Amino acid sequence: MIELDTPHGPARAHLNEVEAPKAVLVLGHGAGGGVGAPDLKAATEAALGVGVNVILIEQPYRVAGRKSPAPAAQLDAAWTAAVAQLPAEGLPLYVGGRSSGARVACRTADATGAAGVLCLAFPLHPPGRPEKTRLPELEAVKVPVLIVQGTSDPFGMPPEGPGRKVVKLKGNHSLRSDVNGLRAAVREFLGGGDDGDVD
Repeated sequence: MIELDTPHGPARAHLNEVEAPKAVLVLGHGAGGGVGAPDLKAATEAALGVGVNVILIEQPYRVAGRKSPAPAAQLDAAWTAAVAQLPAEGLPLYVGGRSSGARVACRTADATGAAGVLCLAFPLHPPGRPEKTRLPELEAVKVPVLIVQGTSDPFGMPPEGPGRKVVKLKGNHSLRSDVNGLRAAVREFLGGGDDGDVD
Protein backbone atom coordinates (compact mmCIF):
# COMPACT_ATOMS: atom_id res chain seq x y z
CA MET A 1 0.00 0.00 0.00
CA ILE A 2 1.28 3.47 -0.83
CA GLU A 3 0.11 6.90 0.28
CA LEU A 4 -0.52 9.54 -2.37
CA ASP A 5 -0.74 13.30 -1.93
CA THR A 6 -3.87 15.00 -3.28
CA PRO A 7 -5.25 18.55 -2.95
CA HIS A 8 -7.72 17.22 -0.37
CA GLY A 9 -5.46 15.14 1.85
CA PRO A 10 -3.71 11.80 1.43
CA ALA A 11 -5.25 8.99 -0.61
CA ARG A 12 -4.18 5.36 -0.35
CA ALA A 13 -3.37 2.98 -3.20
CA HIS A 14 -3.58 -0.78 -2.71
CA LEU A 15 -1.38 -2.48 -5.33
CA ASN A 16 -2.16 -5.91 -6.80
CA GLU A 17 0.50 -6.85 -9.33
CA VAL A 18 1.25 -9.63 -11.79
CA GLU A 19 4.69 -10.52 -13.18
CA ALA A 20 4.46 -9.20 -16.74
CA PRO A 21 1.46 -6.84 -16.84
CA LYS A 22 -0.12 -5.83 -20.14
CA ALA A 23 -2.19 -3.01 -18.64
CA VAL A 24 -3.17 -1.30 -15.38
CA LEU A 25 -6.70 -1.05 -13.97
CA VAL A 26 -7.36 1.60 -11.31
CA LEU A 27 -10.58 1.22 -9.32
CA GLY A 28 -12.37 3.50 -6.87
CA HIS A 29 -14.86 2.57 -4.16
CA GLY A 30 -18.50 3.52 -3.62
CA ALA A 31 -19.69 6.51 -1.60
CA GLY A 32 -20.12 4.79 1.76
CA GLY A 33 -18.02 1.68 1.19
CA GLY A 34 -14.37 0.81 0.91
CA VAL A 35 -12.02 -1.01 -1.43
CA GLY A 36 -13.00 -4.38 0.07
CA ALA A 37 -16.45 -4.45 -1.59
CA PRO A 38 -17.24 -7.89 -3.09
CA ASP A 39 -17.59 -6.60 -6.67
CA LEU A 40 -14.26 -4.76 -6.47
CA LYS A 41 -12.62 -7.97 -5.19
CA ALA A 42 -14.14 -10.00 -8.03
CA ALA A 43 -13.07 -7.45 -10.65
CA THR A 44 -9.55 -7.44 -9.18
CA GLU A 45 -9.30 -11.23 -9.36
CA ALA A 46 -10.56 -11.24 -12.96
CA ALA A 47 -8.11 -8.55 -14.06
CA LEU A 48 -5.12 -10.21 -12.40
CA GLY A 49 -6.12 -13.44 -14.12
CA VAL A 50 -5.68 -11.85 -17.56
CA GLY A 51 -2.37 -10.14 -16.77
CA VAL A 52 -3.58 -6.72 -15.67
CA ASN A 53 -2.23 -4.96 -12.57
CA VAL A 54 -4.98 -3.60 -10.32
CA ILE A 55 -4.68 -0.56 -8.05
CA LEU A 56 -7.50 0.19 -5.62
CA ILE A 57 -7.70 3.83 -4.55
CA GLU A 58 -9.09 4.97 -1.21
CA GLN A 59 -10.35 8.53 -1.42
CA PRO A 60 -9.00 11.03 1.16
CA TYR A 61 -12.31 11.23 3.04
CA ARG A 62 -12.14 7.46 3.67
CA VAL A 63 -8.47 7.62 4.67
CA ALA A 64 -9.46 10.34 7.18
CA GLY A 65 -12.09 8.00 8.64
CA ARG A 66 -15.16 9.82 7.32
CA LYS A 67 -18.16 7.90 5.94
CA SER A 68 -19.81 10.75 4.02
CA PRO A 69 -18.23 11.40 0.63
CA ALA A 70 -16.64 14.68 -0.32
CA PRO A 71 -18.31 16.87 -2.99
CA ALA A 72 -17.91 15.67 -6.59
CA ALA A 73 -15.31 18.31 -7.49
CA GLN A 74 -13.11 17.22 -4.56
CA LEU A 75 -13.51 13.53 -5.41
CA ASP A 76 -12.53 14.21 -9.02
CA ALA A 77 -9.50 16.35 -8.08
CA ALA A 78 -8.24 13.82 -5.53
CA TRP A 79 -8.73 10.93 -7.96
CA THR A 80 -6.95 12.70 -10.84
CA ALA A 81 -4.02 13.61 -8.57
CA ALA A 82 -3.78 10.07 -7.21
CA VAL A 83 -3.91 8.40 -10.63
CA ALA A 84 -1.15 10.72 -11.92
CA GLN A 85 1.22 9.38 -9.24
CA LEU A 86 0.63 5.68 -9.87
CA PRO A 87 3.25 3.31 -11.27
CA ALA A 88 1.85 2.68 -14.76
CA GLU A 89 5.18 2.12 -16.60
CA GLY A 90 3.74 3.30 -19.91
CA LEU A 91 1.10 0.55 -19.94
CA PRO A 92 -2.49 1.12 -21.12
CA LEU A 93 -4.46 2.60 -18.23
CA TYR A 94 -8.04 1.55 -17.50
CA VAL A 95 -10.00 3.32 -14.78
CA GLY A 96 -13.26 2.54 -13.05
CA GLY A 97 -14.97 1.77 -9.80
CA ARG A 98 -18.22 0.87 -8.14
CA SER A 99 -21.16 3.26 -7.92
CA SER A 100 -19.79 6.70 -6.93
CA GLY A 101 -16.30 5.53 -7.94
CA ALA A 102 -17.60 4.72 -11.43
CA ARG A 103 -19.02 8.23 -11.73
CA VAL A 104 -15.66 9.75 -10.73
CA ALA A 105 -13.84 7.57 -13.28
CA CYS A 106 -16.24 8.66 -16.04
CA ARG A 107 -15.99 12.36 -15.21
CA THR A 108 -12.17 12.24 -15.18
CA ALA A 109 -11.51 9.71 -17.98
CA ASP A 110 -10.13 12.40 -20.28
CA ALA A 111 -7.95 13.99 -17.58
CA THR A 112 -6.42 10.65 -16.56
CA GLY A 113 -5.73 9.52 -20.14
CA ALA A 114 -7.80 6.37 -19.69
CA ALA A 115 -7.94 3.73 -22.43
CA GLY A 116 -11.30 2.50 -21.12
CA VAL A 117 -13.69 2.79 -18.16
CA LEU A 118 -15.13 -0.07 -16.08
CA CYS A 119 -18.34 0.85 -14.24
CA LEU A 120 -19.61 -1.52 -11.56
CA ALA A 121 -23.20 -0.65 -10.57
CA PHE A 122 -23.26 2.80 -12.18
CA PRO A 123 -25.91 4.84 -10.29
CA LEU A 124 -27.86 6.22 -13.26
CA HIS A 125 -30.21 8.15 -10.96
CA PRO A 126 -31.12 8.30 -7.26
CA PRO A 127 -33.62 5.55 -6.33
CA GLY A 128 -37.11 6.55 -7.43
CA ARG A 129 -35.86 9.71 -9.17
CA PRO A 130 -35.31 8.77 -12.85
CA GLU A 131 -35.66 12.44 -13.83
CA LYS A 132 -32.36 13.18 -12.03
CA THR A 133 -30.34 11.23 -14.58
CA ARG A 134 -26.54 11.08 -14.62
CA LEU A 135 -26.47 9.81 -18.20
CA PRO A 136 -24.45 12.88 -19.36
CA GLU A 137 -21.50 11.60 -17.27
CA LEU A 138 -21.50 8.40 -19.35
CA GLU A 139 -22.18 10.19 -22.64
CA ALA A 140 -19.14 12.43 -22.11
CA VAL A 141 -16.67 9.49 -22.03
CA LYS A 142 -14.78 9.20 -25.33
CA VAL A 143 -13.17 5.77 -24.71
CA PRO A 144 -14.82 2.31 -24.46
CA VAL A 145 -17.03 1.83 -21.39
CA LEU A 146 -18.21 -1.41 -19.80
CA ILE A 147 -21.07 -1.18 -17.32
CA VAL A 148 -21.88 -4.22 -15.17
CA GLN A 149 -25.33 -3.66 -13.68
CA GLY A 150 -27.79 -5.65 -11.57
CA THR A 151 -31.19 -6.09 -13.24
CA SER A 152 -32.98 -5.04 -10.04
CA ASP A 153 -30.67 -2.12 -9.20
CA PRO A 154 -32.82 0.68 -7.70
CA PHE A 155 -30.35 3.20 -9.17
CA GLY A 156 -31.54 2.32 -12.69
CA MET A 157 -30.26 0.55 -15.81
CA PRO A 158 -27.95 2.62 -18.02
CA PRO A 159 -28.57 2.30 -21.77
CA GLU A 160 -26.01 1.01 -24.22
CA GLY A 161 -24.54 3.54 -26.61
CA PRO A 162 -21.65 4.03 -29.04
CA GLY A 163 -18.59 2.50 -27.37
CA ARG A 164 -20.66 1.64 -24.29
CA LYS A 165 -21.61 -1.95 -23.42
CA VAL A 166 -23.97 -2.91 -20.60
CA VAL A 167 -23.76 -6.39 -19.06
CA LYS A 168 -26.94 -7.11 -17.08
CA LEU A 169 -26.53 -9.54 -14.20
CA LYS A 170 -29.09 -10.97 -11.80
CA GLY A 171 -29.13 -8.96 -8.60
CA ASN A 172 -29.16 -5.46 -7.16
CA HIS A 173 -26.70 -2.60 -6.58
CA SER A 174 -24.28 -4.82 -4.61
CA LEU A 175 -23.58 -7.12 -7.62
CA ARG A 176 -23.15 -10.06 -5.22
CA SER A 177 -25.61 -12.42 -6.95
CA ASP A 178 -23.53 -13.34 -10.02
CA VAL A 179 -19.84 -13.02 -9.20
CA ASN A 180 -18.84 -15.36 -12.03
CA GLY A 181 -20.78 -13.25 -14.53
CA LEU A 182 -19.01 -10.15 -13.25
CA ARG A 183 -15.60 -11.79 -13.57
CA ALA A 184 -16.35 -12.96 -17.11
CA ALA A 185 -17.46 -9.47 -18.19
CA VAL A 186 -14.30 -7.88 -16.76
CA ARG A 187 -12.03 -10.48 -18.40
CA GLU A 188 -13.63 -9.91 -21.77
CA PHE A 189 -13.42 -6.10 -21.45
CA LEU A 190 -9.71 -6.24 -20.61
CA GLY A 191 -9.02 -8.47 -23.61
CA GLY A 192 -8.63 -11.80 -21.88
CA GLY A 193 -11.79 -13.46 -23.16
CA ASP A 194 -13.92 -15.69 -20.96
CA ASP A 195 -12.15 -18.87 -19.94
CA GLY A 196 -15.28 -20.11 -18.19
CA ASP A 197 -13.73 -20.86 -14.82
CA VAL A 198 -15.95 -21.34 -11.78
CA ASP A 199 -15.46 -21.03 -8.04
